[in-house]
Amino acid sequence: MPTSQRYPSVQAQEDYVLVTDIESPAKTSDDRAVARTARTGIAARKAVKPLRSVAIFGAVGALVAAVALPAYASSKPAESAATVQQMAAVDAQSLVVASDATSASLSRGTFTATTPEEIEKKKAEEAAAARAAAKASAAAASAGGSIDIGKYALVSPGSGEVRYPLPQGSYTVSRTVGGAHQGADMLAPALTPIYAAAGGVVRASAESIGGYGVAVMIDSVVGGQRVQTTYGHMTSGTRQVQAGETVAAGQLIGLVGSTGRSTANHLHFEVRVGGGLVEPLAWLAANAG
Repeated sequence: MPTSQRYPSVQAQEDYVLVTDIESPAKTSDDRAVARTARTGIAARKAVKPLRSVAIFGAVGALVAAVALPAYASSKPAESAATVQQMAAVDAQSLVVASDATSASLSRGTFTATTPEEIEKKKAEEAAAARAAAKASAAAASAGGSIDIGKYALVSPGSGEVRYPLPQGSYTVSRTVGGAHQGADMLAPALTPIYAAAGGVVRASAESIGGYGVAVMIDSVVGGQRVQTTYGHMTSGTRQVQAGETVAAGQLIGLVGSTGRSTANHLHFEVRVGGGLVEPLAWLAANAG
């Protein structure tokens, strides 16, 4: 018998099983089980074939990628380091800072005037300072010298709550209270330092206060009494205090001059206690220490 007839192919066997299963109703239960097993094997083999193809294609793709990627990477040029300026040129809104950079605190004093009001105020202050300096220079020229506040003692000698407004021995008295004259005129060289007779609050300070000329007025409390002292005829531009400031007894407040209704360099010194006018020199003698 030829070989092909004695050993039928697997497909022929499969067909045989199928035909036999259908056309032999008298088969035993064992025969039916064998037939079902054969059909299950055939279906499994048919399902494995497509999966095997997919696996083969996947393996081929992975092999291609493994070979191509290293070659591409080796051919790609290395990126050069970029500077901060180069990065800023690419993206003007980017900011690169060092990791150890720290912030610095700012204060208002580091800024200049920015609004129109601030600019005008600054200009006015500078103009006023220039005018005061010009007046001081003119006064110093007429007095035959230059003004240098730094050479004067900022506090008068003494330790009491009342001090003499001029250094002892630097003045002579030409007039005192009487008639329309309400204070003592203490003649002294121009630019002699003037000190606050008592500590308190500056009530007025200006380059021109009526006949007093350049003057300073201070409100104080001495021995439980309200005391007002006035210092007139100072040299222009030499006032050292402003209205509203608090001063101490003996603090430097200006320099002797001849401004206002005056014919010579002197200090016009007035004292009022409880609103009433008193003789200044007698008050000083009773209270200064």
